[in-house]
Amino acid sequence: MGRAAFLTLTTLVGLVAGCTAVSQKAATLENSIVFQPQPHPAGDWTLDPRVEDVWIDSTDGVRLHGWFADRLLKKRPPGPGEVVLFTHGNGGNVTARRHVIELFRDKMDATVLVFDYRGYGRSGGKPTETGVLEDARAARRWLAAHTGVREADIILAGHSLGGGVAVDLAAKDGARALILEGTFTNLPDVAASIVPLLPVRMVMQTSLNSVEKIQAYHGPLLQVHGDADEIVPYRLGVKLFNAANEPKQFVTIPGGDHNHHYTPEYIATLDKFLSSLPPKAQ
Repeated sequence: MGRAAFLTLTTLVGLVAGCTAVSQKAATLENSIVFQPQPHPAGDWTLDPRVEDVWIDSTDGVRLHGWFADRLLKKRPPGPGEVVLFTHGNGGNVTARRHVIELFRDKMDATVLVFDYRGYGRSGGKPTETGVLEDARAARRWLAAHTGVREADIILAGHSLGGGVAVDLAAKDGARALILEGTFTNLPDVAASIVPLLPVRMVMQTSLNSVEKIQAYHGPLLQVHGDADEIVPYRLGVKLFNAANEPKQFVTIPGGDHNHHYTPEYIATLDKFLSSLPPKAQ
């Protein structure tokens, strides 16, 4: 989410606070700025032959689209490879997440599902906080069913807003592990860091309150954040990490911005983190 978008959001929402009729319009505006999907055909939809187009039904009937990359399609020996659900940030669509497949399938030897929330890419519907959280649950159910693993044995990984989605799933339902990239405490904190003089915490309706939810998660956590992040301040990432339970590990990317975390140091740390996970429950 860009600073200019948040500036528009926080300024307009702050100005209309207290007027019910106008506040309803502000809520609609807030939603359209928090979620910035690129619907199909935006993006490069050329598909790697080792990646499958998949369709997932959310609980309210919205049809979701995703890209599924099975580690076994690389002709790897059968084995207990990890299964990862990746929840992306507030903009774009799956076509901007090819690097996620390259990281988890090609470098980490894991099976990974990257999917689009409602309104993004080829997925139907319009995004809302409640909607995207339900979409992620539907995606995890699909992934568990198609890989033969328990939902609790799926690793949840999320970037930015998607980190908030992953925290919600992990806190309520558990996870084999949780991986967060450039993730915030909550959305009002991000808005307040950009426009500190407006009462955004009082009027914003979209929250994704990860700093509160993460306290209910008790599995392994790996968190990465660039210390030059201009979208989600580094201090908010640290605050979220401090609220989390052990075992946990934090990786700082010196000079790193909001979208570039996959440094050699982080990739090596991620590999070690995944290798150190305890055996799956039988």
